[in-house]
Amino acid sequence: MTKNNTHIAYFCPSLSWGGLEMNQLRNAEWMHNRGHKVVILLQKGSRIHQEASANGISVDFVQPHKKYFDFGKAAQLIKKIKQHNITHLIVRDPKDMSVCSLAKSWSKKKFFLAYFMEMQIGIPKRDLLHTIRYSSFDLWSCPLPWLKKQVKELTRFPSEKTLVIPSGLSLDRYFNAPERQEAKTLLDLDTNKEYIGLVGRFDEQKRQLLLLESFNQIKDKIHHDLVFLGESTHGESDAYFDKLKEYVRENKIEKRVHFRPFRPDVETFYSAIDVFVMATKSETFGMVTIEAMAAGCKVVGSNQGGTVEILNHGEFGELFETGNAEDLSNKLMVSIANQDFDANAVKDEARKYDAEIVCNKVETALGI
Repeated sequence: MTKNNTHIAYFCPSLSWGGLEMNQLRNAEWMHNRGHKVVILLQKGSRIHQEASANGISVDFVQPHKKYFDFGKAAQLIKKIKQHNITHLIVRDPKDMSVCSLAKSWSKKKFFLAYFMEMQIGIPKRDLLHTIRYSSFDLWSCPLPWLKKQVKELTRFPSEKTLVIPSGLSLDRYFNAPERQEAKTLLDLDTNKEYIGLVGRFDEQKRQLLLLESFNQIKDKIHHDLVFLGESTHGESDAYFDKLKEYVRENKIEKRVHFRPFRPDVETFYSAIDVFVMATKSETFGMVTIEAMAAGCKVVGSNQGGTVEILNHGEFGELFETGNAEDLSNKLMVSIANQDFDANAVKDEARKYDAEIVCNKVETALGI
């Protein structure tokens, strides 16, 4: 199938704006830039609608649907597929799998249905209902090998249709980030100090408090300060952020801990820090870990989820016992003291997640 007769639809009726929605948009943009005809099926007025329109990506509107057995919305989706002459439909949210499966089963127009996995499988889904639903899919793409293993163990989806294709990033901006001293100046940080850093929304799942506790244990043994880049989730309470600031005040570490608002040039943050921490309990993939590696940071990450494979079981960073502040403290000390750290080797490892490589794999998997 050539680019001229390929039309890829990215199904994303979510009103949220997180990693899943960003990945749908990012991949749509990449395929558009590579000459494919692309449309995003989304809710009118959603954040992804705004972002797609700003970036010149074609959109069409769909209504929110029930998680299961929404026959009416499946029929409406079939009309959209016929209207746009869709050849490939891409799904990333597991909540969208049912309605897309129904559309594939009923549609007289044949199209390729692909699920690009963004979330772990929580419980076994080897029952008849899930097996029938999944049978409509032509491809199940997993960003890391451990997730492919989950698919094999927890579903009956055919292994020959299950592939590992990493979630990609445009990495040039991280490879070419500002020099460290300049980055520190841009972040209004002391250029004479080194920093441990964490980027992400202020949320219990990101475990900024765990890092604060670990830092407090070793603050008198190291010269590094601690810096956070992020903000509270839009529309939600600042209670967790307030809790972090209260901990800083109670432990009298205001001069050693710095909070900076999120900024679009996140590569500047990575360039300013020496050690990056991924403290989340179990990140399915962990884009920020790859960003930090591409910027040449030392990385200390939780020993669960995708971080383990991204760091190749400790070859490209330190792994600490998830949720254990003392072990995180110890691994921070090891990372800081590591005189043999090879930033170029870490950058080279990050290159396999570059968008160009990932897009080639996606095109091969989709047969386009």
